[in-house]
Amino acid sequence: MDKKADLMIRKKILGPLLTNCYLIACNETKVAMVIDPAVENITMIDELEKNSLSLKYIMNTHGHYDHIGGNKMLKERYSAAQLLIHRLDAEMLTNPIKNLSFYTGNPVQSPPPDNFLEEGIDIQLGMHKVSIFYTPGHSPGSVSIKIDGKFFSGDTLFANGIGRTDFPGGSIDQIICSIKEKIVIFGASCEILPGHGPSTTIQREVKNNPWLQ
Repeated sequence: MDKKADLMIRKKILGPLLTNCYLIACNETKVAMVIDPAVENITMIDELEKNSLSLKYIMNTHGHYDHIGGNKMLKERYSAAQLLIHRLDAEMLTNPIKNLSFYTGNPVQSPPPDNFLEEGIDIQLGMHKVSIFYTPGHSPGSVSIKIDGKFFSGDTLFANGIGRTDFPGGSIDQIICSIKEKIVIFGASCEILPGHGPSTTIQREVKNNPWLQ
């Protein structure tokens, strides 16, 4: 079976900030991961159960509330699933001030991480290798996740834009460096699946993104 054909990706746009939440699964082995569950919502659970998938990982590209709000629901339903985030954003999971939800009037508290996402580690999802890249700038512990020819950039790189850097721990210099040194080095056809907005490709961003000119 072709590996790319075997990879299932479902995008759900959830929460008031229209966060892109991704369910990725290996059809061959029926193991799955969820990237950035934005809010408590049954949608992802429905997809997992409809497709008879076993949730192995819950990955947060960073710790802001609009990317972690569904962690608790998923962990309660799938207790064996590992909740993963970079160690520099780990405190955001349990601290509504640090994850910025305190200021919305609806504080979000996630369970703590089971382990950490680090630059250079590879995680196996069935037949597929999941590679982690440390891409700070939007937050101190922002990471991006590559699976086959797909690059999940969180809030680091968007179509024709970049993530905000005016939050605590943000840095415009870091985010530009992250994009140029960790993302655009991949092939022009590599697809970018960001934390908000439409998907794009590295080729389009190198050509059109004003922050990369």
